[in-house]
Amino acid sequence: MNPVTQADAVALARGMTPAAQADAEHVDVAVFPPFCWLVPVAGVLEGTGVGLGAQDCYWERSGAYTGEVSAAMLAGWCGWVITGHSERRARFGETDQQVAHKAVAALEFGLSVIVCIGEREDELDSGQTETVCRRQLSAALQPLTADVVDRLVIAYEPVWAIGTGRNADPAHAGATMDVIRRRLDEAFGAEAAGRVRVLYGGSVNAANVTSYVELDSCDGCLVGGASLKVEEFSTMIGAVASVEAPER
Repeated sequence: MNPVTQADAVALARGMTPAAQADAEHVDVAVFPPFCWLVPVAGVLEGTGVGLGAQDCYWERSGAYTGEVSAAMLAGWCGWVITGHSERRARFGETDQQVAHKAVAALEFGLSVIVCIGEREDELDSGQTETVCRRQLSAALQPLTADVVDRLVIAYEPVWAIGTGRNADPAHAGATMDVIRRRLDEAFGAEAAGRVRVLYGGSVNAANVTSYVELDSCDGCLVGGASLKVEEFSTMIGAVASVEAPER
């Protein structure tokens, strides 16, 4: 729920746009404000090349679902939506199946979707990272076919690294993203799976972002708190743009 005011949301979008445009040839940038600021932020971003997305969606097109926002509603304003964010799973009890329903709905209405997966701290400590991530990813992929891969992004987002300042060691992140890529290969075949972008998310900032995007399995980052600071986010965009993209 940041930024809290429309003025701050508009200022943040306007402030980071120059960095995104300067490096547009080398990096894709999208922002995901709260639902209530999507329309004013869309006005700021129009014609800039910066993508706009929502932080969540509901899978039904319409109906008696008070407080929910459907993918069909978002499609008029956004190009993107996030599903399965760790806070949605941990704080609101979203299941793997609900995340899959949301991803399917987003794709059905023409949105590109970032599906988030990741383990809790107790699962990390008990060596269950691969098991948990494969389970969550398999649930999301099960209803999908290879024709959606260009609009599908997977974010490895360990729950224990969200909002804690504790980021995953790049070796751990890289090993987990390798697991994700192998599961994508199994689901879609190597050629199609290679077109799915895989991101790291979890206490990413200007000081550590390069250590993730340099990994062979990583195509970018899902940025949280650091994206609320124009100067830091702009620095991160430049840092990511300076890293040569992996060949697939």
